[in-house]
Parts: sequence; C-alpha cells; structure tokens
Amino acid sequence: MTYAYHPDITPWLEMLPRPFADFHELRAVGEAAVRAGLPTYEPDIPISTRDITVPGPDGAPDVMVRVYAPAERVGPLPGLLFLHGGGFIMGSVEQFDATATRIAAEVGTVVVSVEYRLAPEHPFPAGLEDCYAALVWTAKSASELSIDPDRLGIAGESAGGGLAAAVTLLARDRGGPALCFQYLGVPQLDDRLQTPSMRAYDDVPLWNSRATQVSWGCYLGEGRPGTTDVSGYAAPARAEDLSGLPPAFISACQYDAFRDEDIEYAQRLAHADVPTELVLYPGVLHGGLIPESAVGKRVLADMLAALLRGLGAQGS
Repeated sequence: MTYAYHPDITPWLEMLPRPFADFHELRAVGEAAVRAGLPTYEPDIPISTRDITVPGPDGAPDVMVRVYAPAERVGPLPGLLFLHGGGFIMGSVEQFDATATRIAAEVGTVVVSVEYRLAPEHPFPAGLEDCYAALVWTAKSASELSIDPDRLGIAGESAGGGLAAAVTLLARDRGGPALCFQYLGVPQLDDRLQTPSMRAYDDVPLWNSRATQVSWGCYLGEGRPGTTDVSGYAAPARAEDLSGLPPAFISACQYDAFRDEDIEYAQRLAHADVPTELVLYPGVLHGGLIPESAVGKRVLADMLAALLRGLGAQGS
C-alpha cells in the first residue's frame, strides 16, 4: 500500500529494515542494526553508571541492571525503572544506553535499566518477573540509590512499554512498590492481533504486524497467542481491571501496527479514572524514532517532558 508518511521521515524510508516473518531473521535484523552503530549521547552534566547484579525471581538467575545517576546532584532524586524494547526477543541495556543516559541527565533522575531475559529461550513470564524483581530491588535500595521512594516511576519502549504496563499491574496486585507514574512508549499490549491497524500494517518498514506475530509466538509459545488462557500480565490489553494504577503517558504512531491497541489502552485507563495523556504522532512509523528527523526530535522531547511532569523532577 501507499502511505502518507510524514515528510520528515521520507528521506530515511529506504534505509529502514523490513523485518521478515521469522524469528532468526528478525533477530538478525536487530543484531545488524547494532553492528551498524548504536546511538550516542554526550550529556552536559556528569552521569555515573554502574552495573549491578540484583536478586532475581524465586528459583531464577539474578538480574543485571545498569544504574545511571547525575553525579553532582544531591538526592533524594526521582527514580525510574527503564525497560528496553525489542519485541521481547532482542534488545539490551547496552543498546538503549544513550536513551537511559539522556533521561538521567535531562530529567535529573536515577535510572535503573534492566537486562531482562529474552524469548524464545526464556518465554513469559521470565522477562516480566525479571523486571518486577528489579523494581522490588530498586524500591528496597531507594536510600542507597538516593531515590525518593515517593517519586518512583516506570518507563518502557515498544515491548518494554508492554512490560512496563504489566509490571505496573503486578505491583498493584501483589501489593508491591508504589509507582507514581508509568510512561508507555508505543507499547506492545495485545497478543490477539485483531485491531484494524494490526491487520492493515503488514508491509511497513521497521516493525509491522508480521513481526509482531512472530514476537508474540516467541514470548508466549507457539499456538498460544490469541487463545483464551493468556493473562493480562502477559498482554496488558487483556487486563479486566485498570483501576488504581498510577498516572500514565502513552504514545502511539499513525503507521504502527500497535496504534489501535495503544489508543484503546489509554481510553480504558481514562475510563478507570487513571490520569492519562495520549499523544498520536501523524504520518510516522513505530516509535517515530528516526532521531535526525524533526518528528523524531519531537517524540524525544515529549518523552522527557512527560517524565519531568510524571516524576516531579527538576531537570538538568
């Protein structure tokens, strides 16, 4: 099909990957992008980073987290658990290092980025439980990390956004750490693949419905996506009760297979009396993240502004 892409992104369209409907090829596309060069960011203020191994879920390996903190800021500061994207099957703390560094520097917060286990080697609930264990550790270590426990939030992009939504549900239902804010960037929320945008966008570059089908099959197990026994912790769009959750910011993109599930989740949060902000970016692909484009810069600026508001932060 022909799409009315935003003119800011058209110069890059031919350079964007077009994922194949196969797990190995999908992961190969992601690895090739990493080899081509990760995004870089040079903060205007010193940011300290350290890798820590924290207790994992019961009976599971420990979890590596990378902690970013403004080196010259006196705490307590807001805290943010950050969950990287990658369709549950790829991505890493290192791949999203620039994003986490930028958040720490420009929002003025302590960021805890989680190296959760990936599917299909580690299907649901492995990655989710890793993220929840990291949240529990972060809350328990708030004093050591110079985090204000009343200003602890969570953020994620794409599959990381879906995991952030699921961790937020778990924290509510398990009586876990209190979260003050959830940032869900173009989140992957619904395994049923039945929305109009999911059915329509099977040929767009970067990420599409075919890639999404592979992703859910890896995460939940072949034959399970779309069946009746998938829980709301695996696919938050299935959660029946969204009440009592922290304020949310959700982003969605016009030519993204996730568009309609993201909009619907925002509507359901609002209907459950959860303060919710939704931004829909016209004419752009999944995430809108072509950093060199004007719209890509707007997506980034909106993320930072939302985190500043949601965490009650003071910025750099």
